[in-house]
Amino acid sequence: MAPDDDAFAQNGRRERQPVFNMPGILVASMVLLAALYIVQEYLLSADARAEFIVTLAFTPIRYIFPLSEQGYEWLWTPVTYSLLHGSVEHIAFNALWLAAFGTPVVRRIGAVRYLIFWILSAAAAAFFHAGLHWGEETLLIGASGVVSALMGGSCRFAFPNGGGYDRTHGHLYPRQSILGAFSNRTVVIFTAMWFLGNILVAVGLPLIGSNAGDIAWDAHIGGFLFGFLLFALFDPIRYREL
Repeated sequence: MAPDDDAFAQNGRRERQPVFNMPGILVASMVLLAALYIVQEYLLSADARAEFIVTLAFTPIRYIFPLSEQGYEWLWTPVTYSLLHGSVEHIAFNALWLAAFGTPVVRRIGAVRYLIFWILSAAAAAFFHAGLHWGEETLLIGASGVVSALMGGSCRFAFPNGGGYDRTHGHLYPRQSILGAFSNRTVVIFTAMWFLGNILVAVGLPLIGSNAGDIAWDAHIGGFLFGFLLFALFDPIRYREL
């Protein structure tokens, strides 16, 4: 790491930031998710609600038909599905993890890159899911794929060697290389536990009181891999990777 970078990181670690001081773009994201849920659940009739969900949710079946012979839902649904949620518990769970892992990512890459990251990671999670359910008439909704991508991205910088997850100052640490991240014991344990949880869902074990069949574990994995493997493309801090 260059001397200037080292000073930057050390000065940053001395700054004290409130634990619950989230970036404005994250707060706006949560407000948008909540607003869409309120519209979906409380302001639309049953028929309008069904149309609203089908128009914005992702489904693999769209892509087995010629795109020129259908509407433009195939274009926006790989992103808009991530803005919809199926229950208050669903949106609250995703908001909690969005705050935890989105905060260091946004502080590091900024609002514009965060929006691009959201769009591309949502699409990556959706098409990873589609690859395993090609042609099926399933409906995918929820920000879990994006949240998983934020988790994956955080693993590249917010878990300092010799310490745990640093939500407050983690954005100031050097970015670890892909292989270097796996020399970090905390990253290895966190990643192993995260994948284990999704594998248990995949084989049918209900978690957190939910029906495992309703959890898009494959979208979670697609999002995580996107964030972990491609985070360097979004990182404006040009540290030499460790």
